[in-house]
Amino acid sequence: MDLLSLRYFRAVARREHISRAAEELRVAQPSVSRTIARLEAELGVPLFDRHGRAIRLNRYGAAFLTRVERALDELDDARREMADAAGLDDGGVAVAAETLLPLTELLAGFRAAHPGVTVRCLQSTPEVMREHLRAREVDFCIASQPLPGPGLGAVRLLHEEVLLTVPAGHPLAGRERVTVEEIAEEPFITTRPGHWQRALLERLFTAIGRRPVISCEGDEPGATHFLIAAGLGIGLMPSLARADLVSAPLAWLHLDTPGCVRTLSLVRREDSYLSTAAARFRDLAVAHFAERAQRTLPAGELRASRGSVLAPYEGGVLDR
Repeated sequence: MDLLSLRYFRAVARREHISRAAEELRVAQPSVSRTIARLEAELGVPLFDRHGRAIRLNRYGAAFLTRVERALDELDDARREMADAAGLDDGGVAVAAETLLPLTELLAGFRAAHPGVTVRCLQSTPEVMREHLRAREVDFCIASQPLPGPGLGAVRLLHEEVLLTVPAGHPLAGRERVTVEEIAEEPFITTRPGHWQRALLERLFTAIGRRPVISCEGDEPGATHFLIAAGLGIGLMPSLARADLVSAPLAWLHLDTPGCVRTLSLVRREDSYLSTAAARFRDLAVAHFAERAQRTLPAGELRASRGSVLAPYEGGVLDR
């Protein structure tokens, strides 16, 4: 039983598919099949139930996978820690977020400060971000809603009001405040279920016993203001976006309802090794959003974190 066999097994167990695991590992499918067969012979039990070409992890395989993932994760962390200690390179940072557009300034600043660090970015839904963290595929997730799960820690980057955004020529454009009841029949531009904007919109309407009228939904939150400006509907936008869209033909209104806020957090697995590069990214992210909020958000719309640190995270954002 060698490390290569264990890595092959982990890939097959996660996907429950020999061909897809072979593609991920960039090896021939027969090699993966033979490795799994040898591993099962050595252990003396089948790790998968086979139904024709389909395979499913059985109770032996599930128990073995728990131990294998723990062992391989420890070895991967040890390698990163030794590389840090030896100063072999500047390392790398992998980050997942629901949308990458608000991160461009942060990423540019990090690259300028640490040009030797490799940065990898992934756009993901909250559900996929949880899987990235579970599989240790990323160092951090930047989330606008809680990512529940044991063993996760979060740094609160920003807590801000979410505003109602309407086209400049809309009948509500001259108003400063509006209630949810007053916009119950308005068509909304929003994201698909799972993203924070959709979750907040549905929560606001549930509170008045209604369902929102959705005129357009998509996977890119950064496109929302373009569609609103085109007159296709109204939508919810974070206060921070207002400073970036001063020239856009939009009007911004406060919603007279509690809880119309967004909390942006930096989430990671607390049991994984925090590399020097990752620690520098965390510190810069906290400073970046605190400074940007102070610079762009009016009083009453800002509750930014000040020196937040990792805290136990069970479905909510906690600061110490």
